[in-house]
Amino acid sequence: MLKPSVFSSVSLAALLLVVLLTTSAFSNLSLQSAASASKSTAAIRVSDREGIRGLIGSSNSSQVVRLSVEVLEIREDAAEEDPVPVPAPLNATEEERIAWFKANKASFRILHSNRLTRQFRVRAQNFLRGECEALFFMTWIKPAGSFGEREFLAVESLFRAHPAGCLIVLSATMDSPRGSRILKPLNKAGYRVKALAPDLGFLFEKTPAETWLRELMEGKVDPGEIPLAQNLSNLLRLAALYKFGGVYLDTDFIVLKKLSGLRNSIGAQSVDGETGNWTRLNNAILAFNREHPLVYRFIEEFSLTFNGNKWGHNGPYLVSRVVERVQGDPAYDFRVLPPMAFYPVDWIKIGGLFQRPRSPNVARWVSAKLLQLRRETHAIHLWNKQSSRLRIEEGSVMSRVISANCLFCRKPYSS
Repeated sequence: MLKPSVFSSVSLAALLLVVLLTTSAFSNLSLQSAASASKSTAAIRVSDREGIRGLIGSSNSSQVVRLSVEVLEIREDAAEEDPVPVPAPLNATEEERIAWFKANKASFRILHSNRLTRQFRVRAQNFLRGECEALFFMTWIKPAGSFGEREFLAVESLFRAHPAGCLIVLSATMDSPRGSRILKPLNKAGYRVKALAPDLGFLFEKTPAETWLRELMEGKVDPGEIPLAQNLSNLLRLAALYKFGGVYLDTDFIVLKKLSGLRNSIGAQSVDGETGNWTRLNNAILAFNREHPLVYRFIEEFSLTFNGNKWGHNGPYLVSRVVERVQGDPAYDFRVLPPMAFYPVDWIKIGGLFQRPRSPNVARWVSAKLLQLRRETHAIHLWNKQSSRLRIEEGSVMSRVISANCLFCRKPYSS
C-alpha cells in the first residue's frame, strides 16, 4: 500500500496533468487561425512539459512524469504530422486533374515556403562547415512516422561505410521534433545527419525546374495520376546534386562499401545478355559533381517531358533516355556501372535474399551470393515496394548482410 504522502504526491501530479492537458485542449479549440494555433500549441507544449516536470519532481512520482512526457510527445507527433495528400482522381481528364491539384495544393507541404524552407540555404551551409568525407542526400516525402526500421537501416549502413560522411535528408516532415527523435541515436553517436525542409525555389533556381514548378503551381501542368510526391522526389534529388554535388541514394539500400570514391556515375539495372550493353538505367543511386552537365540534362528532360501518368517516365526511364542520347559525347564525363554495383538482384527475385536456406544446395548458394556481393557490390537495392513486408529469416542473405553492416543492430529489420 502506498504511504499517504506518496499517494498525495502522485494524485496531485495526476490531477495537474489532467488539468494541464484539458486546459491545452480547450485553448486550442479557441484559437482563431491556423498560424496562431501553431504558435499557441507550441507555447502550451513547452509550458506543459516544464510545468509538469517542475511540479512533479519527487522520485515517488517518476511514473507520472514518464506518462506526462509520453502523452505530450504523442500530442506533438499528432500535431506535426503532414496532412496526407488526397490521391489524384483515376480515369479523370487533364482538366479534372489540374482542378483537383488546385483544390488540394495545401496538402503538399513540400511545395510551400515557410520559416524552415526559407532557412534551408543557411542551415545547409552551417551543417556542411565541418569536414565531410563525402556528402550524401536522401529524400523523404512521406510522414515522419513512416520512416521505419528499414529506412533507418539504410542510414546506419551508410555511416558504417562512411563514419566521417555527412547526410542531408531532404524532407519537410523529417525536419520536425519527431524526425529529430528518429535520427537522434545517430547524432548522439557522433554521426553527421540532418533533416532539412528543402527550399525548392533555391534548389531549382537557374535550372529548367524553376519554370516547371511555377507552371505546376499556376495550374498549367497536368500532375498526373501517379503520386506527385514520387515525381517531386525524382526532381529533388537531381536539383540537390546539381546544386551541391555528392551522392544520392534511396532509403531502401544497404551500403556495403565506400561510395565516396564514385564520381559521375550511374548504375545499370539490366544489361543485354549477349552484348553486355545496358538496357535500363536507374536513378535510385546517383553520384555526380556539382553542376555536372548530365544532371542538368536530366533536369531539363524532366521539365520538358514531364508525364505524371506513366510510372518511371520521370525517373528510371528518364535517365535511360538522356544517357542513350549523350553517351559517347566527350562533353559529358560519366560512367555506367554494371547491375552488380547497385542492383545485384532484380525486383522480381528480391524475395530470395530474405529466405533461409532449406537445403544444402541453397546454403551453398547463400555463401556464394554473399561472397559475390562482398566482391562486386557497392550497395544493395532492396526494391522496398516488393520487399518491405517480407520477413527476414535467420540465416538468409539479408540477415547476414544486415548483421555485417548495421551500427546499432538492435533488432531484425522486418518492416
